[in-house]
Amino acid sequence: MTNSAHNPSDPSAPYPVEHRAPNEPLPPNGEREARAVAQSSPTPHLTPEQLATMTPEQKDRWWFENVYQGDRMPQLTWRAVIMGGILGMAMSAANLYTTLSIGWAFGIAITACVLSFVIWNFVRFCSGNNISQMSVLENACMASCASAAGYSTGSTIATMFGALVLLHDVPEGTPLSSVKTWDVTPVWVVTVFTLCTGLMGVFLAIPMKRQMVNHEQLPFPSGTAAAETLRSLYSQSKEALQKAYVLVAGLGAGLLIGFLRVGDDVLGAVGFLKRLFETPLRFLRIPTEIEMGFINKLYPGGRHPAGFAFEPSALLIAAGMIVGMRISVSLLISSLVLYFGVGPWLANLDDVNRAVEGYKLSFIWPAAGDTITITRWSLWGGTAVMVFASLTSVALQWRTIVRAFIGVRAGEQDKTGAEMQKIEVPGLWMIAGMLPITIAMVWLQIQAFGVSWYAGLIAVAMSFVLSLVASRATGETDTTPIGAMGKVMQLMFAALAPKNIAANLASAGIAANSASSSADLLTDLKTGYLLGANPRKQFLAQFFGVFFGTVAIVPIWYLMVPTREKLETFALPSTRSWEAVARVLTKGIGELPQSAVYAILIGASIGILLPLIERALPPKARKFMPSATGIGLAWVMPFQNAFSFFVGAVIALLWSGAHKKSYEKFNVATASGLIAGESLMAAALAIIATAVGLLNV
Repeated sequence: MTNSAHNPSDPSAPYPVEHRAPNEPLPPNGEREARAVAQSSPTPHLTPEQLATMTPEQKDRWWFENVYQGDRMPQLTWRAVIMGGILGMAMSAANLYTTLSIGWAFGIAITACVLSFVIWNFVRFCSGNNISQMSVLENACMASCASAAGYSTGSTIATMFGALVLLHDVPEGTPLSSVKTWDVTPVWVVTVFTLCTGLMGVFLAIPMKRQMVNHEQLPFPSGTAAAETLRSLYSQSKEALQKAYVLVAGLGAGLLIGFLRVGDDVLGAVGFLKRLFETPLRFLRIPTEIEMGFINKLYPGGRHPAGFAFEPSALLIAAGMIVGMRISVSLLISSLVLYFGVGPWLANLDDVNRAVEGYKLSFIWPAAGDTITITRWSLWGGTAVMVFASLTSVALQWRTIVRAFIGVRAGEQDKTGAEMQKIEVPGLWMIAGMLPITIAMVWLQIQAFGVSWYAGLIAVAMSFVLSLVASRATGETDTTPIGAMGKVMQLMFAALAPKNIAANLASAGIAANSASSSADLLTDLKTGYLLGANPRKQFLAQFFGVFFGTVAIVPIWYLMVPTREKLETFALPSTRSWEAVARVLTKGIGELPQSAVYAILIGASIGILLPLIERALPPKARKFMPSATGIGLAWVMPFQNAFSFFVGAVIALLWSGAHKKSYEKFNVATASGLIAGESLMAAALAIIATAVGLLNV
């Protein structure tokens, strides 16, 4: 290869010499340029211009020829699956604890990659290097297995089954300690539900993978960060070593920031950490959030809208550095419209009309305290934007999605297309997997939750739609709106199964768990795509991981939360949200305030309109269109999250303007290190708190 590099902004610049078979025709310009990029960089990637102009087939051919590793190294091995399963089982307990305590579950792929690399090298050292090193693709498969075991199981148990315990009728005078968790929901119900919804998410992701990962090339920041982490761990080239040093520096900074941002829930559970931060580290502790009170004057009584703050999180800021300005600006502007415009207007309207007979308040005003949680109202409009934008995008790209699902007929394929069909997960696998899962889920809903058979089928069918929405949100912003997807199902079942609280929560649990599992698998497949892994083998690793996670999380749930009394010792922010929505919606859809209905209608209109406008624009103009997913997601999560994303995007923009070469080389490595570091520390602190909590049961 020549050392000359092609500058895409300079049409007269030469292309590097290409290695082609003697009779191979020259590829089209878009693919030719992509191959040049791949050959001139140790980390092949496509530019936004190439993504906009290349066909799906050209993108597949570029990846297959420049990135795919084939069978050059081990990938799906027993040691990778077992290592991933064990790490995932440990992390499932941590995510269950954090969901109960702070309402948040952490992705664990990066954590698992680093831990696996360290553990396996220690094993090799103990064996006198008689055991071979785990390959980078084995580690990627291990991470897929660990993610399925540790992330796709515990959060819904904490929210759905936790809400069922809170809603269980307790006779007057009966102590809460006598309300046993296993009496409210038998072990077999939790086991079958967790296993089937986890597997459902894995199978539902099959038709989404080629569209979101291969063709749209959504960033999936955590997946990108995991790939960079693995590249650095296995680095050998000079540039890769430089990136590794930068990533390690970012990792150290992320670990430190994560430690100094330790939450009050962890300090309350772990005595020695509390004593540490009460004396020597008192002035070094970084607050979990910094409230910005100047907005209070817009709200009645000077109340503070919960979530309007700055969150000094390295993880969120680093994610903004990866996703870029378009999505981050969409998040920020949409959130500002909510907190400065719609929120104050509705709050003041509620304040004036709260005594009017028949008037339904938009916001739930706290009986005590000085905050208003406006996202409990705004999530209806935000979710409508995301749902309808995703459905419209699917409708506009139906041919590509059908081809990704059923494949291309043999007579229409080139050689690369035929090879891609052998390594991609076939659409028939989804059908084969979903048939028994659907039967099991409908049967479980009938037997355990009193759901009619047709409502059970609707719940499973809607799970595909909501998994699509959640996966797109994760791909663009690294945030999976699990709670919002559950609320859609709760709203639907308010009509399908009125006054049935168990059915309302079960439907939400099906949507939430399958959505989180799908998004998690696609994040791991993004890691594999960047490393050149075989997607079919990654899928199998994820499939096995669900079994590991189910075996671990079910007994851990009953050990960690044996009674209603023990459950109520946790903060339960997400669990109480599910409980509150179930209480309201089981009285009927009419319990929604009129403003929420209007928000749903307006959100649906915006969600349909934006993809249509984007499709009509020329490719160069599309990058200036706001992200429909970002607009909707901003109304589901608090302002502090959107603001942190924007801060990260601004940092990346300033860096790019000041020194573009170092930005292009080190931005992803820096951000990946920060994400990995804070994730590792959050996971470690959660595990410590979980262990202390289990010992105190």
